[in-house]
Amino acid sequence: MRLSKYFVPTLKEVPSEATVISHILMLRSGMVRMVSAGIYSFLPLGYRVIKKISGIIREEMDAIGGQEFHLPALNPKELWEETGRVEAFGDTMFHVKNREYVLAPTHEEIMTFHARNVVKSYKDMPQIWYQIQTKFRNEARPRSGVIRGRQFLMKDAYSFDCNREGLDLSYKKHDSAYRKIFDRCGLKYFVVGASSGAMGGTGSEEFMVKSEAGEDTVAYCENCGYAANVEIAVSKVIERGREDAGREVHKIHTPAVRSIDELCEFLKIKETSCAKSRVYIHNDNVPVLVLMLGNDDVNETKLLKVTGGSIRPGHPDELKEITGAEAGSIGPIGFSGKIIADLRLRDANNLYSGANETDYHFGGIDLLRDVKEIEYHDLRSVKPGEACPSCENKLDVFTAIELGHIFKLGTKYSESMGARYLDEKGEDHPIVMGSYGIGVERIFACYLEQHHDDAGIIWDKVLSPFDVHLIALNMKKEAIVENADSIYKDLSDDGFSVIYDDRADAQAGFKFNDADLLGIPVQVIVGEKKLKDGKVELKIRKTGERFDIKIDELKSKVKELVL
Repeated sequence: MRLSKYFVPTLKEVPSEATVISHILMLRSGMVRMVSAGIYSFLPLGYRVIKKISGIIREEMDAIGGQEFHLPALNPKELWEETGRVEAFGDTMFHVKNREYVLAPTHEEIMTFHARNVVKSYKDMPQIWYQIQTKFRNEARPRSGVIRGRQFLMKDAYSFDCNREGLDLSYKKHDSAYRKIFDRCGLKYFVVGASSGAMGGTGSEEFMVKSEAGEDTVAYCENCGYAANVEIAVSKVIERGREDAGREVHKIHTPAVRSIDELCEFLKIKETSCAKSRVYIHNDNVPVLVLMLGNDDVNETKLLKVTGGSIRPGHPDELKEITGAEAGSIGPIGFSGKIIADLRLRDANNLYSGANETDYHFGGIDLLRDVKEIEYHDLRSVKPGEACPSCENKLDVFTAIELGHIFKLGTKYSESMGARYLDEKGEDHPIVMGSYGIGVERIFACYLEQHHDDAGIIWDKVLSPFDVHLIALNMKKEAIVENADSIYKDLSDDGFSVIYDDRADAQAGFKFNDADLLGIPVQVIVGEKKLKDGKVELKIRKTGERFDIKIDELKSKVKELVL
């Protein structure tokens, strides 16, 4: 492809809207352009990479028996109402004007629709169906380029089995296929236990890449490999326990004290003597009091798993009506509603918490004695430096990008949508399903996050949009043009993909900078000085190594480096 004819609008400067390296490199190298917030066009160079990634995904999905579909992005709303996910997705789902259709953020409903119409017998299973399709989610704050957008390309697959044992096998097949996909794409990744979220189901794993651009937070143990999304991560932290000498409840005037730190400073007590109170609203109208030890944070994903339905923090104007006090003075004694406490507070005594009267706290609280109706669950978010639950080494907590997510859906969708089959005895059962997603554009972005230097992208041969970057230094010299054209033809005829910088008006420095920015693995430089000896210069982009090579030996050397 001649660069003089090819649409590659590179940029010298970093665009102001780009803050993460993958977004910067995609824009500067002319691979994408933003149309609107969270909506991107892939330009020719970038789309070549997308097709390569998609090809690898197809090969590995086909290898485990996957059958490719192409499903509609426009879905009848009524199918989503069968599973209740119109409400579950809420404002994240795009609705078309007449409200009878939605733009699919995922495709469980459509796949289940097809399965219930054709999969009627145990003999029809197992099945693995997949597609690579555009998805839509109305992200309130799209960010980090293509990592979190409103329109994105996703590979989603679905398995259909007779029982849990079959689902386990399908799940393992996808786990293996995903590892091969990410390995082939040259990514350093790790696998974490995760929450199934709006997808539902019982088993769930995420394939993650450590990155400051990540939207997920992960707890990871370098010693034993324990890894989990903080939505479900645990650590070895000790419970507060009971003190031998119990005290009676007593009220304390605490003017202007609104936080745990302020309470500790005011009363000269330790953080672990405090029970922090948070009010949540369950299913829009039921107040729930959540108790945490000291400054431990409520993990709202864990809380939602306990309560089910919907959950949100109480608004400031609601708190006084519910508890009689403003935030900072709320506590369990006298609270007329459900109380849930973190496991670290189980049966603890001699605690301090709000008195449900503004500017007052209680001391001497004994949860076993004073709070009769209370449930204990793991509700806290792990913190860096806490002990790993597997080996007691210190946990690291960092942000990461989710590349892929696999779920054991079970019968969530088949039950709600009536996808059933008959077994060997003629008995009726719901189909057992799994769901498996990969963000195609996220693979692209994560590769750039991990493979770049100050000059630009560093492609490996597997995902590189071209094999060779041919640079003609002075197009005004006839010998350079003739030799560069001849090299371009010979390499192209031999099956190599070549991007040929034949721009007559571009200076050598500009061409070199663009070549390093685009990051094609092998650069072939045709210049007047080397041609006098029948040679060209060859540069390895990854290492920066340069050497001269005779033109008649070039093809075999490129073959050695590229194939």
